[in-house]
Amino acid sequence: MAKLAKARLLILDDWGLVSLADPERRALLEIMEDRHGSSATLVASQMPTEHWHEFIGNPTLADAILDRLVHNVYKLNLKGGSTRKKRAKLDTMPATMRNN
Repeated sequence: MAKLAKARLLILDDWGLVSLADPERRALLEIMEDRHGSSATLVASQMPTEHWHEFIGNPTLADAILDRLVHNVYKLNLKGGSTRKKRAKLDTMPATMRNN
């Protein structure tokens, strides 16, 4: 936990894929509390931010976590298809056609 709190950049990738249990919510709150105002956190998710509160589950902990996570935020909404699907199509395409 101390290493996560001290990391200059913490990346939470695929945020929202798996439900959080109470111990995980509490640990996340502790990490966000320790990092708040001192370190950067990047959250990558396919879940719209308006669903994050519900995803976290416990309304009180969700309020506390999101209060620390979303202040001073830069939000980027990306559009378009999956780059993995595009990559898979390129990998199956003959090499002579890939550059066209």
